Parts: sequence; C-alpha cells; structure tokens
Amino acid sequence: MGSTAGRGERVSPNHLEKQRQIVEAAKGVIVRDGLAGCTARAVADASPLTKSAIHYYFADMDEIVEAAMASHIAAFVDRVRAAAEVGDDPHQQLVAAADGYLAIFVEIPTSLVLWTEYWIDAVRRGRTAPVEQMYADVTDIFTGLFRVAGVSGPGRRGQALMSFLIGTALQQAVAPLAAADVRAQVADLCRADPEPRVGP
Repeated sequence: MGSTAGRGERVSPNHLEKQRQIVEAAKGVIVRDGLAGCTARAVADASPLTKSAIHYYFADMDEIVEAAMASHIAAFVDRVRAAAEVGDDPHQQLVAAADGYLAIFVEIPTSLVLWTEYWIDAVRRGRTAPVEQMYADVTDIFTGLFRVAGVSGPGRRGQALMSFLIGTALQQAVAPLAAADVRAQVADLCRADPEPRVGP
C-alpha cells in the first residue's frame, strides 16, 4: 500500500508528520550514502519508523528521494538568497552569495558527488524540472543583484556567474583553488562596467 498524497484524498496531520519524518531521515541517508544507498531499510534505520511504514506512507522510493532532494534544493536556494541579502552593497552581496553557493560543498564534501549524481539521474529519467528550477532560482538571485548594481546585461552576467560556480564547485574537488583566488575571480565577474553610450 503506497502513499495517497496528491491523489485528491484528504491527508491527516499524523500522515503528513510521518511523511516528514521519513523525508528527513532520507535526507540524511542521501548525504551519507548517495542516491543508491537510499533504500527503504536505510531510511527505516535512520527514522523512528519501520520498513513497512516507509512503504505505507510513500508509493515508492523514487517518491521519497524526490521529496528529500526537493528539500535539499530548497534549503540550498534559501542559503544563497540569505547570503545575498547581507549588507546593502550589491557587489559585496554578489560575492557573499557566491561564497554561500560554494560553502556547502566545502562543509559537506559528499554533497558535490550527490549533486552530480542527482543531476545525471534526473537527465536519464527525463525529470529535470527540480534541477531546472534550482538553476533558474539561483540565476535570478544573481541577475537581480547585477541589475541593482547597474551592470550591463544582468541576465547574461547572472548566467555566467552561475556557470562559473558550477564549474568551480567541480574543480574544487580535484584541483582546489584558495578561497581568496575564487573570490577574486567572482569579483572580476561582478565588476560593474559602464552602459554603452548612445549618440554623441
């Protein structure tokens, strides 16, 4: 018997709480063991529920993994957004937001493997909407800051900074740069340039 959530039935608060507990346990398992290690047994061992309860409250493990990764993605975007709201200088906010983006990969080294694994899995299954939304949300944060900073082509700059950070996160796993060097590169990308003059 699987989850009935999303099928039009009313779900009790107790049912929602059990699902929340399962998703929280799955989040920890995924960070520790990766997507392949997120089994019903592993989630049950990490939660106060039994393996049979896992299957009762969710239709399958894919549903649990997607809910857990959606929560990780939301927390990731919130962290970048919070970093971008510190202070009132948009250039400093851009550097802070970039720091916030990269910090998670420093704090939890396994997160880089997890993100890469999840992106590949999403592409293979043709279910890239969560990844696309995360990319769009973070890019929008950068684009907004570039716009406030008066930098020309804020949308293009936002996409360029996002691409830089994705590449840098991967690079840091094999040939790490000093934090000061990364910040200097981010600062170069964020440097304001004058709007092109029109007319004489």
